[in-house]
Amino acid sequence: MTTHIRVRLANVVKGDRLIAIGERQGNPSSPFSFLVRHSSKGDAMAIMATKVRGEKGDSFRRLTLTNHALYFESGMGLYDKAVRYDLASDLKQIIKPELTGPLGARLFDKAVMYKSSSMMDPAYFEFPEFKGCSRRDYWLDICLEIFHAHNFARKYKLKEGQQSEALARAVLGIYRYKAVREAFKVSSSNYKTLLCFNLAESLPRGDAILETLSSRLKLMNSAGNRRGLLGSPISRRQVIHPVSRVSLCRLGIISCKEVDIIGEATTLVGDVFVGEVNPLENAVKQSMKNIGRAEAAQATVDEVKVEGIDTNLVVMKELLFPLIKPMNQLQLLASWKDPWKSILFMVFVSYAIIREWIKYALPSLLVVLAVIMFWRRNVRKGKPLEPLKVIAPPPKNAVEQLLILQEAISQLEALIQSGNIILLKVRALIFAVLPQATDRTALLLVIVALSFAFVPLKYLILFAFLESFTSNMPLRKISSERDLRRVREWWIRIPAAPVQLIKPDDNKDKTSKKPIFKKEKKHEE
Repeated sequence: MTTHIRVRLANVVKGDRLIAIGERQGNPSSPFSFLVRHSSKGDAMAIMATKVRGEKGDSFRRLTLTNHALYFESGMGLYDKAVRYDLASDLKQIIKPELTGPLGARLFDKAVMYKSSSMMDPAYFEFPEFKGCSRRDYWLDICLEIFHAHNFARKYKLKEGQQSEALARAVLGIYRYKAVREAFKVSSSNYKTLLCFNLAESLPRGDAILETLSSRLKLMNSAGNRRGLLGSPISRRQVIHPVSRVSLCRLGIISCKEVDIIGEATTLVGDVFVGEVNPLENAVKQSMKNIGRAEAAQATVDEVKVEGIDTNLVVMKELLFPLIKPMNQLQLLASWKDPWKSILFMVFVSYAIIREWIKYALPSLLVVLAVIMFWRRNVRKGKPLEPLKVIAPPPKNAVEQLLILQEAISQLEALIQSGNIILLKVRALIFAVLPQATDRTALLLVIVALSFAFVPLKYLILFAFLESFTSNMPLRKISSERDLRRVREWWIRIPAAPVQLIKPDDNKDKTSKKPIFKKEKKHEE
């Protein structure tokens, strides 16, 4: 028998309603039996939840969900307080599944990550189990349901009573979801349709469903409810009753005094329309029509996914071939291997720039693309698209793929380092670490600014085109290489600005730290 630790939530806010409590139960396969691990960023699963030995068994920390927040037991052996993770306020919360493992390794897909703007590091809640991740999915779904319900109330600016009704719908959905899963012991994705707010976030046109629901909830107020019950049939039809809160009252979850309606309202069955279409039902039907198309499209996406870095690169190269081929042709023209073609291309582009035809280049390209799409549509006439044929690269084992990945990461690191060096040299120029280079750069910037101010833009574009296109011209190739070498040598002589790396724990001694690397010696040109 397992001993449970009873938690007194000392910092529960007013209005919180208990929705779910996770605790260690006798059936280890139950989706509501779990062990929670809580750790900070960088040491996921390194700090295990405190395990308290009881007289008749073991007890673990508990996770508690209310209609406003998520509570997790904190302390080492003291369970009079709980850490509160807010779900109601707008704190830019992020709740998503996460991989965890020993010493920060991402191995097991059995955790939930919570992060908000009020926290320095994210919190991880792990739900270990022998097979599958049903417990993690259950807690992730119900937490997201409460979170999306509060987002819905904030987005559409619902009043207090309307917000209570929206939260009551979310709570009822969670109780139904829990009951169905516990009754059938089956983890089926169809059960998640009981969580209306969570489902609307993933459905096509789910925003239209939420917008229609908000418009219906805004018709609900206490005074209107009384007039609807006692007034004419027309006014009675325009009133929305707090059916979800009434259901919670019948179940004994909330007090009937909190539902501000008269006794006759407890006999209502919901938002029923006679002789006309329910707008909420119509929005749901419109969304259901698009689900089949979305699922079919997603199935095609899953089919074309390939594994391996080299294989994906080959597929990408084949898909980008219509763009790569024109770029290769432009490089061939710019190399001046065929002078007559290069001269004709240069004259045509120069004339187009002078006549200001360049501004029509992009619209013309888009029109040509649209014409090709319409032509393809009429030619195909419903025929299936032929698959893209790609020559597969030779297969590689896991070690070879790891070596390719390591090489790619090394190249990315070198690229980032080069970018940092460029930024540090620019910083050195701005702060005049090398005065002579700074003077030349400032004078060049003034000349460029005057050119943009007084020279027409088309002439500047023409000058930039001729300068770049004729750099490999036989008459200019030697001088262009010499000028490029001088610029490269000038750039090499510019020192990088100093950088100081400070450990996070020593922020107070920031001024007393010495730079890890610092270049103070000025170089002369």
